[in-house]
Amino acid sequence: MSQLNSTPNRTFREVPKTGVIFVMSEATKRGFRYGDPEWANLGQGAPETGQLPDSPSRVESVTISVQQHEYSPVGGVIELRAAVAELYNRRYRRGMKSQYGPENVAIASGGRLSLSRLAAALGRTHLGHFLPDYTAYEELLEIFERFNPIPIPLDPDRGYVCSPAELEREIVHRGLGAVLLSNPANPTGKLIGGGQLEGYVRVARALDSFLLFDEFYSHYIWDGAASPYGSVSSAAYVEDVNRDPVVILDGLTKNWRYPGWRIGWTIGPKSVIDAVSSVGSFLDGGASHPLQLAALDLLQFEHAEAEAKAIRKHFMGKRELMLRRLMAMGIRVDIAPAGAFYVWGCVDNLPKGLNDGKSFFLRALDQKVITVPGVFFDVNPGQRRFSRQSRFANYLRFSFGPEIEQLRLGLDRLEEMVKSAHESPVEPMDRAGDNIWGHIPLE
Repeated sequence: MSQLNSTPNRTFREVPKTGVIFVMSEATKRGFRYGDPEWANLGQGAPETGQLPDSPSRVESVTISVQQHEYSPVGGVIELRAAVAELYNRRYRRGMKSQYGPENVAIASGGRLSLSRLAAALGRTHLGHFLPDYTAYEELLEIFERFNPIPIPLDPDRGYVCSPAELEREIVHRGLGAVLLSNPANPTGKLIGGGQLEGYVRVARALDSFLLFDEFYSHYIWDGAASPYGSVSSAAYVEDVNRDPVVILDGLTKNWRYPGWRIGWTIGPKSVIDAVSSVGSFLDGGASHPLQLAALDLLQFEHAEAEAKAIRKHFMGKRELMLRRLMAMGIRVDIAPAGAFYVWGCVDNLPKGLNDGKSFFLRALDQKVITVPGVFFDVNPGQRRFSRQSRFANYLRFSFGPEIEQLRLGLDRLEEMVKSAHESPVEPMDRAGDNIWGHIPLE
């Protein structure tokens, strides 16, 4: 009888709404609905999905055969795995003896699931992760308890740089079996490319410590460090695809602008791919069979090259617009983004009531503009790292992913909000009485 009367709080843990999920939930409470022209969503990490100038035609329909109603293999259909391998070989590994094959690729239902499979496959090890980084890493690195997440703080005053020599020291001194990082980085836009990226792979090879590269923004490169095909990947510096400790995660979500398809892939040594595929057999069961086959044309070299070039041309203008407008408002940008489609801005020079990330976020919601407070990128799995206040309490992430009209609408409203605060200062909104922040430090 006591089991029947057990309370939900004892039966299920309270699962926090982290990062963008929390932000979108708060916006929804205030009336936000997807597609509402009255709102400007500069928060959610999604690119515009329509036709761009010079981009390949967008997929408008998918034909499904009777055979595609069956389950697909947990690791993905062989045709798509081979297409992913061929694209990476052609882009990054021309003339190299060691080439990726379908056995080096696993398909999953999007990036988060690819990450979850990878995390579930890790053994008892220390896993390094940079600060700041992708908000979803926080819950992901807590829920799987076989490994210990170890933060590697990056210094804003140094441009969020971690040199190959510094990476080597972190791995050796902290005994790291692996390091997880987004490249280009979410939220800062910092890019590890060229000789630095080659140095990272060389360090990993020498120390036999895995680098787990989240490369979901590798088509969004702004500083000229891209390959001839408009993208950057650690795959270019792997010597032996089955021996070098390098794992790559990517998918259709950002780089092909099909977030709703939820098709992602993991590339790495065959032993790792076998492990993440085995995890998939109990964790998720495999990705959509029809959409995997529909993705084959998107992975053709010519299509991928055209999409990457169109993205760089179109999003570059939006990047310049957002940078110029935010800086004119008095928002400080530590580094101009070299990759991804975000601007990482500090509001500490704005008037009282807007000069911390939480207050700015809440005031912006009142103007129907969505942003993401910087505290969510101070990844702290299990809240093990004690701190009275996050280093990024005065930061926010602004996305230039949406269409240009929505981007201009949001920037106009933020500009008016800041102008009004200069004329009539407002009170901060991160009072101790606000309970919407859950475990996020308020003071």
